[in-house]
Amino acid sequence: MRRRVARGMARLGEYSQFLTALDPEQKNAARFAGYLAQWVDIGFKRSSLVKQVIARFPRDVRSRLPLGDYLYLRLAEGMVAMAEESTDEGIAHLDFVLGLEAQIDDKELLSIANFWKGRCLRMKGEYDLSLAYAVKGRELATELGHAPMAAVMRVLESWLFFQKGNAKQALQILQEAEAVLKKSDDYLTLGNIYSSYGRIARRQGRYQHAVEHFTAAIKQYRLRDPRHRNVARCLNNLASSKRRIALHLLRKIDADAARQRKAATKGRTAERNGKPRPRERFEQLRQEALAELDEAAAIYEEFRNYHGLGSVHLNYGYLHLDNGDLDDANAEAKKAFRLGEEKGDHILMARARLLDCMVENVRVDEEIGDNAEPGGRARLALEYAQEAIELARHTQNRRLLSDAWVWQGLTYCNHYFDDPESARSAYDQAVSLAKGVHSEGAWDDLESLKSKVVRSGRVDPQLRAWSQGSIGDKTFQQIAEEFAELIVPMVWEREGRKVSRVATRLSMSPKKVRRILSKVGRRKPRG
Repeated sequence: MRRRVARGMARLGEYSQFLTALDPEQKNAARFAGYLAQWVDIGFKRSSLVKQVIARFPRDVRSRLPLGDYLYLRLAEGMVAMAEESTDEGIAHLDFVLGLEAQIDDKELLSIANFWKGRCLRMKGEYDLSLAYAVKGRELATELGHAPMAAVMRVLESWLFFQKGNAKQALQILQEAEAVLKKSDDYLTLGNIYSSYGRIARRQGRYQHAVEHFTAAIKQYRLRDPRHRNVARCLNNLASSKRRIALHLLRKIDADAARQRKAATKGRTAERNGKPRPRERFEQLRQEALAELDEAAAIYEEFRNYHGLGSVHLNYGYLHLDNGDLDDANAEAKKAFRLGEEKGDHILMARARLLDCMVENVRVDEEIGDNAEPGGRARLALEYAQEAIELARHTQNRRLLSDAWVWQGLTYCNHYFDDPESARSAYDQAVSLAKGVHSEGAWDDLESLKSKVVRSGRVDPQLRAWSQGSIGDKTFQQIAEEFAELIVPMVWEREGRKVSRVATRLSMSPKKVRRILSKVGRRKPRG
């Protein structure tokens, strides 16, 4: 409660050899299991220790426990389930504790149970409900006069406000919590605070600041445990930020190359400003990011943390995508999706499908892959985008859902679909969700979609003239024929270049469809 963490851990360490030999019949043994779970949650050893202690309480012993002691045992079981990402199981244990709130007068127990349930709900992407439980837990801690404990819970509140698009309030809460905890040795929570600063900076496109905050967070975590799970999370975020800096450098490299080509065509040499070329820095950042992901993956595998490991695979995938290694990017997306599927993690599964969608769109743009079925890659990209939307709808992650709509829109804009109306509808959905929740990179995608929608939104001059009654000396039959020549080729593309599908869709004869396509040069005439 006072966050004298080192002293508490030293005390537990003195008796660590006795923990797994705990006598469940001893007075307060079950209550001790609940306290031990709290200490493990803030960095003492691993959750497997609590699991071993819980295993010492068989059903016959449990049936004789006083109610208060039994609730602490269920609290410990909730913590273990939460650590193992079995969020529904964790919530079930915590709900049992909270369901008896009227029968007990232990506000410390209720405060922790509310806080941990809030964390489980946050992992499921249920942010509104998570915030309600986080606030309840913090209010109980405040009533008890445990300001440091309440400050820890405020860090979760901050993350939820940030996720809901209120970065200003998130920062204010973090600063208040840091002021309470900065004189403590609660390195884990201090690391969480600095990590949150980094995520806010990254969302705002301040990638160098994000790198500095994530580096500071890793330093704090390692003071407690060099292999702590949160070290892996921060390394993953650090690699993501460095990737963004590298992408900015890549744009500069491309711009410099274009300028030199332009100068060469005019018989001049592009001026050099004396600064070092960014290529070396780009490669350095890329290698650093890969090394950080390697270390993060090793820690996550040690903890068997599916969500974290899946996020690492996604970041590997993005680095491969940036480098044009599409098969490797696709393989990483598949690994992330399988990990999410094992835990029913809709957020991870949706993010994996978005990466799949991006890879397939690159293949469409560059016409890479098997062209035996025209439009196969494009349709696959659209399927991935639609699946990402459905998965994101199972959560309250507005940013993720907005990103999914953006990539559905960008897929409709590729040269296969060329469907500006559907793209504009997707754009409208994305914009309605995007306020305050997009990072700079996501805004780039949104702006790209906007430019494509606006450009594609130009009405064909012939259609505009007809809509204004300007038909010249053409008959209605001639206008109908010209209109068919505009519409049929577009429907043909959208229907996978299948004449029979077009004929069914437009209630036309296949012969007439083929005649129109041949006339506009989209298909060779038969015979």
